[in-house]
Amino acid sequence: MSTDIPLSSERSSGWSRAELLARIVTESQRHYADYSLFNQAMADHVGLHPTDMQCIALLDMEPGPVSTGDIARLTGLTSGSATRLVDRLAKAGIVERRTDPQDRRRSLVALAPEARARIGEAWETPGRAFGAVLEGYSDAELAVIADYLHRAAEVGRAQARRLNEA
Repeated sequence: MSTDIPLSSERSSGWSRAELLARIVTESQRHYADYSLFNQAMADHVGLHPTDMQCIALLDMEPGPVSTGDIARLTGLTSGSATRLVDRLAKAGIVERRTDPQDRRRSLVALAPEARARIGEAWETPGRAFGAVLEGYSDAELAVIADYLHRAAEVGRAQARRLNEA
């Protein structure tokens, strides 16, 4: 089967559903592998570990500070590993610990403003490049892509939980 099957519905007429599904599986695997390489390169560029980059990206998406337990849940790390991750990031000035206003015995973790700016700057060029890829899609296609990514992430989280519980 050709690997040159276009994914856009406007350009895919004539391809069977089975061919398109096979292409999506192949491209998903390739995307994951290539994104892992990119994440490693970005981590190396900013002087961090790839797991640190994952944590930073997840913290950046959160609406506010989170607990170390939340970080464990978001990253799939054990609570002990999440604590060591936060300790390492705090020592490097990447995150700040803040007292939880609801429970003063507990601390919350947030990205340090300087780290947010430094990592944001490192993301400027890649962000523009990834954005340029999306420019070629219609609004309807973007909605499908966003829906697929959301649903695939849910499946990924559920399968990770299943594997971890096995």
